[in-house]
Amino acid sequence: MKESIESKLGLFFALAVVLALIILEYLGSFGFLQRGYHLHALFKNVQDLKLGDAVKMAGVHIGRVENIILTNEYADVTMIMSRGADVRTDSKASISFTGLMSQNYVAIEFGTPGAPKCEDGTILQTTEQPDLGQLFARLDKVATGVENLTRSFSGEKIDTFLGPLTDFIKDNRTNLTATFSNIKIVSDRIAQGKGTVGKLINEDTLYLSAQVAISNLQSVAGDIKDAIGDAHTLLTNANQVVTDARTGQGTIGKLLTDNTLYNEATGSLTNLHSILLKINQGQGTVGQLINDDTFLKDAKLSLQKLDKATESLEDTGPLSILGTMVSSLF
Repeated sequence: MKESIESKLGLFFALAVVLALIILEYLGSFGFLQRGYHLHALFKNVQDLKLGDAVKMAGVHIGRVENIILTNEYADVTMIMSRGADVRTDSKASISFTGLMSQNYVAIEFGTPGAPKCEDGTILQTTEQPDLGQLFARLDKVATGVENLTRSFSGEKIDTFLGPLTDFIKDNRTNLTATFSNIKIVSDRIAQGKGTVGKLINEDTLYLSAQVAISNLQSVAGDIKDAIGDAHTLLTNANQVVTDARTGQGTIGKLLTDNTLYNEATGSLTNLHSILLKINQGQGTVGQLINDDTFLKDAKLSLQKLDKATESLEDTGPLSILGTMVSSLF
């Protein structure tokens, strides 16, 4: 009976120890049951980060801080990550806190989806967060400066600073009132659309005119652009024509580069000159026709004879003409 009670007490104690270990493991104090991979992050200041603190991504617990050592003027934070935690090689780690009085934790960004996953021992890039102690010290300095500023404007100093301004307002109360009244009248006229400024603000006529002018300018600019394009095309064609002429292509090119036509024209002019010279000298049939009147005299004599013959034929009857023709035949 005694052994049975001792056995039950021993079994209960063993179960309590196992349950305690499981609870501590879940809380992150031990790592006996946790399996995963290790990542490293180097910080200039870990800001009271402790062993067992959480490692989170988007607020989700994915690991815990396993070790912190100093190396090469940096604090090397070793983190053990859960197997299902996919951390990318371009992810950045930073130390954050859940509240002013709460514990710190390591926050890891997602990284880009196309980046490779981290392997065991990968060193992550880090982002340093401002130290809370330094931040509170700066806030304390700012509060001290504000307090000193309020002290400097207390009592007689405020009167000394604001006294001249108050006197100026009192002495020029009438002018200031009239000025503000005029400003109100001008603002009311502008709000009602009166005057040039009021029309510019309340009417869209100037805007529409400007829009039309801009459209016309754009159209003119397009026409100018087209004209420039046409001029460029014309110059390109003219350049091509000049190039073809210089290389002897086409009629103009052959006229400019080939001497055959020039030689033929020169020879033709020489022959023409020789022919005209012979004509002037009375050589040849044409020359004699032009320079000798013998042919003209013979032609006149022949025409006279022909005229006489026709007159004699008119006097002779048809039978006589027929007889003359028959006698001439036989």
